[in-house]
Amino acid sequence: MKILREEDIERIKSEVELEFPNDFALQQIHIARKIITKEAEMKGLSYLDYIKLLTKDTKAIQ
Repeated sequence: MKILREEDIERIKSEVELEFPNDFALQQIHIARKIITKEAEMKGLSYLDYIKLLTKDTKAIQ
C-alpha cells in the first residue's frame, strides 16, 4: 500500500498555510482534501472513486 511520505504532507501543509494564513479550520479541510487527492492519484483512482473505496472498507469493518 502506497502512502504519502512525511515530506509530502509537510509540503502540502506549508502550501495550504500560505493560501489560508488566518483560518486554521479552512487549512485543515484543504490539507485533508489534498492528501486524499494525492492518495487517490497514487492508486490510479479518481477522488470520488477513492472516497467510495474508503467508505466501502469502513462499512466492511463495522
